[in-house]
Amino acid sequence: MPKQPSLYFVWLCLALLASPASATSFDRLDAPALVSSNATSGLLLDIQIPPGTERLVTAGEQGVILYSDDRGSSWQHAQSPVSVLLTALSFADARQGWAVGHDGTILHTADGGETWQVQRAGMALVAQQRDDLQQLIDNPPADASAQALDEWQYRLDDVQFALDDQAMPVLLDVLFIDDRHGFALGAYGALFETKNGGEQWSSIGYRLPNPDRLHLNAVLITRTGRLLIAGEAGFLVYSDDNGQHWQPSQSPYAGSLFGLSERDKVYLMGLRGHLFSSRDGVSWQAEHTNVDGTLNGAIASPDALYVLGQGGLLLARTQDEFERIKLPQRRGFTAGVALDNRLWLVGEGGVSKVELSGGVQ
Repeated sequence: MPKQPSLYFVWLCLALLASPASATSFDRLDAPALVSSNATSGLLLDIQIPPGTERLVTAGEQGVILYSDDRGSSWQHAQSPVSVLLTALSFADARQGWAVGHDGTILHTADGGETWQVQRAGMALVAQQRDDLQQLIDNPPADASAQALDEWQYRLDDVQFALDDQAMPVLLDVLFIDDRHGFALGAYGALFETKNGGEQWSSIGYRLPNPDRLHLNAVLITRTGRLLIAGEAGFLVYSDDNGQHWQPSQSPYAGSLFGLSERDKVYLMGLRGHLFSSRDGVSWQAEHTNVDGTLNGAIASPDALYVLGQGGLLLARTQDEFERIKLPQRRGFTAGVALDNRLWLVGEGGVSKVELSGGVQ
């Protein structure tokens, strides 16, 4: 059997390229996700527990969204209206949730993940970028500098090229602060904001100090209300006014950053085992992991912090150091949650259950 490419390779290739429109890509937006008995073994990129519930919800390739109400003993197919790769989930409460992915897709659920509807898809977000940038250039703020105007025009030119080429955006993460206010972000510095539950979205990528339009991979709101965004080439910014203004953080690493999480501190995950922690999300210090695989995310459980990544990487921190949990398989993990005395991980090979007393299924 030929060796499968690593999830990091697959995910990176998919994330960095916005697919030009074609009959196939438009079919993905028109075709509901197929029901398959093997869906729990396919590529799944995110898993969440809606607040106030014990429901597990996961999403991934070909628009598949699954949920379980019996702690993972069985999984049900949600009604997903698209067949694109879905990359991230966010739930504001027990019922209101959002999923984002390729081909500019934003989905919404009002029943905790059982049924989903399209809020945005295809070229709609690119057209929104064009309209918002044109409005900004035509009516610039009084304090706008000549450099800012040049940068906005440069962005507008790029957006127009994307429209001409029918290149749909790739969204990589989503965060809803509450059931009204949310953010979706992704490749080439794309950042969108809604203040009415996704009925309308605004393009706000121009607010970031990101002239090179670096890819944005992860977003987090801390317990203090500080927003953080991490991306490629060490890109790291924060906002203390709900996303109106953004400042660069003291990035600790020049390589790509893939995950953000908070437990006792804020944690930042990146390439080659790079893990950093911060008390405030601005100043960072290195954490020693003794691994060199890519770290994609973390699970902040009441008892420990678990960091997960490529090649079956799973690290646990209960005191002052990280210990590797040895797993029998070398699947790449992209996300996970803790429920009861188990971890539920997703990535290559679908859903994996880790009993914290040992073992994986």
